[in-house]
Amino acid sequence: MRALLLALTLCSAAAHAFCGFYVSSAGASLFNDATMVVLMRDGTRTVLSMQNNYRGPPEDFALVIPVPVVLKKENVKTLPKTVFERIDTIASPRLVEEYEPGACPPDDRVYEKSSMADEGGPPRPKKDLGVKVEAKFEVGEYEVVILSAKDALGLDIWLKEEKYKIPPNAEPLLKPYVQNNWKFFVARVNTKKVTFVDGRAVLSPLRFFYDSEKFELPVRLGLVNSSGEQDLIVHVIAKTRFELANRQNAFVPSNLQLKPAVQAEFGGFYAELLGRTFKATGGAAITEFAWKGALPPPTVMQGGGIYGVTCDPCPPPSPVDDPLAKYLGADVMPGLKTDEDVAKFASAATITRLHLRYTKDTLADDLVFKAAEPIAGGIPEVPKTGPAKDNRFQGRYIVRKPFDPSQCYRQYALAQGFIAAGSPLAGAAGTQAASKKLSAAFDSYLRSDVPELGLKAKPEAPKKK
Repeated sequence: MRALLLALTLCSAAAHAFCGFYVSSAGASLFNDATMVVLMRDGTRTVLSMQNNYRGPPEDFALVIPVPVVLKKENVKTLPKTVFERIDTIASPRLVEEYEPGACPPDDRVYEKSSMADEGGPPRPKKDLGVKVEAKFEVGEYEVVILSAKDALGLDIWLKEEKYKIPPNAEPLLKPYVQNNWKFFVARVNTKKVTFVDGRAVLSPLRFFYDSEKFELPVRLGLVNSSGEQDLIVHVIAKTRFELANRQNAFVPSNLQLKPAVQAEFGGFYAELLGRTFKATGGAAITEFAWKGALPPPTVMQGGGIYGVTCDPCPPPSPVDDPLAKYLGADVMPGLKTDEDVAKFASAATITRLHLRYTKDTLADDLVFKAAEPIAGGIPEVPKTGPAKDNRFQGRYIVRKPFDPSQCYRQYALAQGFIAAGSPLAGAAGTQAASKKLSAAFDSYLRSDVPELGLKAKPEAPKKK
């Protein structure tokens, strides 16, 4: 039975349709000089990837990391910076915008729902967007395509489907040229050929792998030059969820209903929420995400999500998604020889995101990991975090609004990732992910209680009729 995505305003747990639309996330950039690490683990094989936040001259860079074995040249490689940006977006706490149910009017912009929710039916061809590639070639570090288009909206959608970073709400700007039958020279940079930005070399993230019975992360050496508090975000990709064996563990409060004012200050809100959680748990390792199947496999992108993987909600797709599993270590995991092998591994793997905050005085030893039982939480059908069959936990924060017919196309475009979160077309007020300061009291943003922190939401004043 055919369904229209524009009419998808109710959550269907059976079909794993996401409840609400991805607005923004509270990623690592929110925290000053946060260190991010990704560990892929299977058996005794560990692949460790780390992002270098070094800002000085390249010749002055030094990185010292204890490892359990002698590494050979073939064990070490560099990664694109976008790898860390992507894993951060996939697993970071997210703000969700929901609208009350309502019927969207018929429109010639209605698109069929993608095949990922068709209960196994055959993929349907994409709607003809009226865009034609007239020529394609490379010039230096630029990949160029020459396009013709019959419709400005179709061109806008085509460019975003092909992952071009065009300005938000570009359709009105494109329309006069389309009407006058102009062609479009479109170029993007091949990042593999770029080594300098503003005359300064960009240091790539490092990845290395080794075999060891112990699953640990050496962090104490990083405290030598520390002048205060440090944030560490660790993503573990493995067949199960992981916690720390030598530190207390806790979950970030999730499924919180918030007032619309938080959209402009979500970064500051989450920073304070996390700070209060650290204080309430005695500085425990905070689990912010644990989700089975969140790692994209190396397959062709499908509309409406990350390769058909269940997520709630899915962040917009990214060009780095196809090779992401291999970048993070699947290419050196024993037994994973083909893309099909990697895809099976990715669908069965859980991404766990652990957030730690510590000083020289509070971190006595390195981090030791242990396997943990599956949990679920931060999803509509599980109001309270607890044990589950599969891992489906996330930091999820909801702003609920009355139904607005003008949002019909925006809902479709947000779900497909065609418009950027926080853009004028997206309707968000511009999330301030880098700001830690709130313009009002923390509890004034709450519409639901936070029992983990002993907070009660203040009753809202009745609306004037």
